[in-house]
Amino acid sequence: MCTGICHKRCGSPEERQIIYMEESYDNERRQSSIFEVCQYGAKGDGITKDTWAIQRAIDACAQAGGGTVLLAGGVFLSGGLYLKSNVMLELAASATLLASGDIADYGEDTHHNRYRNEEALDRCFLFAADAENIGILGHGQIDGNAEAFPNQGSIYRPMLLRFLRCRHICLENVRLHNAAAWTTAFLDSTDIRVRGVDIWNERRYNGDGLDFDGCSQVFVSDCRIRGTDDNLCLQSSSKVYPVEDVHIVNCEFTSLCAGIRIGLKSIGSIRNVVISNCTFRNVWREGIKIECSEGGSISDIVIRGIAMRNVSRPIWILLNNRFEPEDYGSSLELSEIPAIGTLRDVLISDMTITDEEEMEHVHYRFEDDVMGSPRFGGMRIDAEERHPIEDVIMKNILYTAVGGVKKSEIPEEYPKVLDRKKDAKGTSSENYYPDWSRAVFLDCRNVRNLILEDWILHRRNPDEREGVIVEGCRVIRQEIYEA
Repeated sequence: MCTGICHKRCGSPEERQIIYMEESYDNERRQSSIFEVCQYGAKGDGITKDTWAIQRAIDACAQAGGGTVLLAGGVFLSGGLYLKSNVMLELAASATLLASGDIADYGEDTHHNRYRNEEALDRCFLFAADAENIGILGHGQIDGNAEAFPNQGSIYRPMLLRFLRCRHICLENVRLHNAAAWTTAFLDSTDIRVRGVDIWNERRYNGDGLDFDGCSQVFVSDCRIRGTDDNLCLQSSSKVYPVEDVHIVNCEFTSLCAGIRIGLKSIGSIRNVVISNCTFRNVWREGIKIECSEGGSISDIVIRGIAMRNVSRPIWILLNNRFEPEDYGSSLELSEIPAIGTLRDVLISDMTITDEEEMEHVHYRFEDDVMGSPRFGGMRIDAEERHPIEDVIMKNILYTAVGGVKKSEIPEEYPKVLDRKKDAKGTSSENYYPDWSRAVFLDCRNVRNLILEDWILHRRNPDEREGVIVEGCRVIRQEIYEA
């Protein structure tokens, strides 16, 4: 008896002919939706600039209604490229897309970096604006040629990828290496899926990995990120585009600075964020940092199933107000010191944190930029006393800290968080200061409704500081055991 599975073999000659014609048509249709850049004049020799040929292939694909632009079998040297709706850029395992080392090959029409005093990062390699159904796929590599920037007489270092007001974005399996600045910037976009991406960005400052500003419906999974700055950022430049419904799972983070940063740039709302089943290794500043500093709101954050090894400050949560127009770290969109916003509803559970012998050393970013040291270690939660953080649960924590600090090695006074609208000049505990910790494991101030449950703590070395400090908090439950 013939089944549907073997119908192609067992049908009549007429039926087999019809099936053959249908399959041929499908193959032709698939082939017609693949635009190989070499057919548009690309050389792939790593010497000839293939910018024009690659852009021709992208434009032709978009004009045909969409499809795949394929790079295979070579090193394709290119200046700035513009992605378009319904176009997938695919890099075969045999392909490298190499950024041109000449800043003149990058357009000035690719939006801008949204931090003050960082216009050097305004340009980018691959750019898309107001596009949909776009992405970059494959097992090939995009190389940002970091060593070539900045050019002599120029300040510019192009980001690798920037998506502005796009939707339905897919980034899958590619290697994003050696960016001259941030690796990616997703701006005011929605429905973003990043899966299986390998990011290596350790040659220049501002070596961020995945940055999402004003984005929603974000799914990040199975990625490995190494860099000189924040591996992954969730940021809010406006109240118009909330950051919400973000899922980060099964990723590995290594950084000379921080692993995951939520906020700092925090004018609007950041909410509904889940971080789970991730590992952090050799992160010289903060593992996961949450900073509501620009008058917005951060809430509904779930962090669970996390393993950290050699992370100086595993958790860092701060509610304050900050505006530094002549310095770094303030939003372009901010024009004055904001009122203090709100930070609430944070659940952190099921974490293992282990400091090895490596953490007895001082760690640097490049040659002279100190990132971490034994006296910097430990978790910290802080807020201005009249604007407490609300509703924080931290449970099931296993923490072995390096210790080894004497009280004589740190200042006696630990500054409070000040409201900068009322006290602009006083010394305040803030985003980058103090650079020491007065507790080995946790220093927590000004939290309304705090649960610390099922903690087991160990010190690798004797330490004269207190293990845990809790001040100005409404504590619902505190169950901590130091072995």
